[in-house]
Amino acid sequence: MIRNRGAVLWDKAKRVIPGGTQLLSKRSEMFLPDLWPSYYSKAKGVEVWDLDGKKYIDMSIMGVGACILGYADDDVNAAVHATVDKGSISTLNCPEEVDLAELLLKLHPWAGMVRYTKTGGEAMAVAVRIARAHTGKDIVAFCGYHGWHDWYLAANLADNKNLDGQLLPGLEPTGVPRGLKGTALPFNYNMLGELENIVEKHDVGVIVMEPLRHHEPEPGFLAGVRKIADEIGAVLIFDEVTSGWRMNVGGVHALYKVTPDIAVYGKAMSNGYSMAAVVGKKEVMESAQESFISSTYWTEGIGLAASIATINKCRDKKVPDHLISVGKEISRGWEALSHEYSLPLEVMGIPPLTTFHFEADNSQVMHTLFTQEMVKRGFLASKAVYVSYGHSSRHVEEYLTNVGEVFEIIRNGTEKGNLSSLLTGPVAHEGFKRLT
Repeated sequence: MIRNRGAVLWDKAKRVIPGGTQLLSKRSEMFLPDLWPSYYSKAKGVEVWDLDGKKYIDMSIMGVGACILGYADDDVNAAVHATVDKGSISTLNCPEEVDLAELLLKLHPWAGMVRYTKTGGEAMAVAVRIARAHTGKDIVAFCGYHGWHDWYLAANLADNKNLDGQLLPGLEPTGVPRGLKGTALPFNYNMLGELENIVEKHDVGVIVMEPLRHHEPEPGFLAGVRKIADEIGAVLIFDEVTSGWRMNVGGVHALYKVTPDIAVYGKAMSNGYSMAAVVGKKEVMESAQESFISSTYWTEGIGLAASIATINKCRDKKVPDHLISVGKEISRGWEALSHEYSLPLEVMGIPPLTTFHFEADNSQVMHTLFTQEMVKRGFLASKAVYVSYGHSSRHVEEYLTNVGEVFEIIRNGTEKGNLSSLLTGPVAHEGFKRLT
């Protein structure tokens, strides 16, 4: 087995970096253990070059959803370069803090104030802190995946399976203070009765949820959550770190005409530069001044400039319309090919974040083989495609042609019962697992 330079470097990384990298979703074991290219030397548009100089078309997660316009977008980079040239930070504040706040508030007429961080996870932690400060209550009821911070992982102190249905199974709360047990209580999406049961038994001050991820909200679900929050005086936080900007310029919650008290953004708002925002009603956001929430690099200007450029381009070029169109094209292609090759396949998610899942006992073997064979054909591919403005119909056509070839391999291997023998390396991990 000839291993690429990235795979060799990944082995070294695991010896010097706990977990190999800073983000679970970028672990090689999540895609193609022992053979994933792992590192890039260049990325532009939807093309990525590995350390060996091999070029791939990225039909996977596009920087884990960060690059909504495509890699190294010229317009965003120009704004960033101008900020770097004039100095990205100083003793004084950069005026882009106010410019971006005004832009975000124009897009969210229900809101009155904005705070910034550099990542979605810490923005969620800030939002929960502000909400708890506002209500004076500790208990959070939540639905969905919301990051790595103590407030969220505390859910697994009471039951280590509490978070399994929220996106990533197996998240360990080791290191989270036991005193937080019982402060974060999960309910499932579209299960309004579960939330009603929680608020009947507990003094809930904060409700946190992703307004949309894999499935559409059932009629009345989001409005029902809003009604419960109003009735008990809880702060309703919509986590739009993943969903934001893709279906419309702003939050997907606007499409359902349900307004939160706080909306949280990250990832796509700055096209790959570090930036996140907490947008909220003035009376709620003012509570930030009652709690110490402060960090030096939250005042740094690169992410602010990148966000302004990204949001304006998304609006001017009607980027969400493109993402939806391309995502539907991919989804329809998967479904048609699954019928052609008699593979049990479920397609989920909003079009810009379209995802498929093999409905079989050995689904993880099938997914790993899919990635392996697509990499051979020059595609970074996994269970999901996070569509970017850089993806064109030409990319989709070429991708689906190769998907058909790989689906045929999977079908043949399934019929012959030798799928596992077609793998060159181990089966990909699913969920959180300690690396050795």
